[in-house]
Amino acid sequence: MEIGGRILLEAVGLNRLDEIISHESDTVRGWACYVIGLAPGLSLTERFDLARPLADDPHFGVREWVWMPLRSHIAADLKRAIALLEPWVHEESRFLRRFATEATRPCGVWTNHLTELKENPKLGMPLLKLLRADPEKYVQDSVSNWLNDAAKTRPGWVRDLVDGWADGCEDKNTLRICRRAVRSIREE
Repeated sequence: MEIGGRILLEAVGLNRLDEIISHESDTVRGWACYVIGLAPGLSLTERFDLARPLADDPHFGVREWVWMPLRSHIAADLKRAIALLEPWVHEESRFLRRFATEATRPCGVWTNHLTELKENPKLGMPLLKLLRADPEKYVQDSVSNWLNDAAKTRPGWVRDLVDGWADGCEDKNTLRICRRAVRSIREE
């Protein structure tokens, strides 16, 4: 995917990005994700704006590819990235809500880790607290995976957070997230 993105970036730059983003082939749209991540000189806001239709793409693969080339940009300005993504957690689209957490997972899958979040997962709270009762399983899984990632380096923080969310809670969505969030640190 990255090689395809590099080739497209060199061949057409950002001039025809709209065509690439709306291409009928999910593979071509996946290359667009990498064009956005690799393009020089774009601000984080511009990258997120360009990535938005891909984050809301009907194809699962495109939705996964889109956050991967953005990780280094997110890591370079994590607090700004979280602030920019906070409005996304209010979106009607479950795909956009999920993007906010997948893009900022401390450990990530198939991508570099966000060391700052591994060391201080509390920085992710502006996103997590707003999604802790999300009705969509697709988003719940991302939130619980985010917390499970954080538990690898900060298990006490995750346990305390989940205990606070679950205490007296009757919301089945929150309780599901809490159960899944601590799956790697449960006592046997």
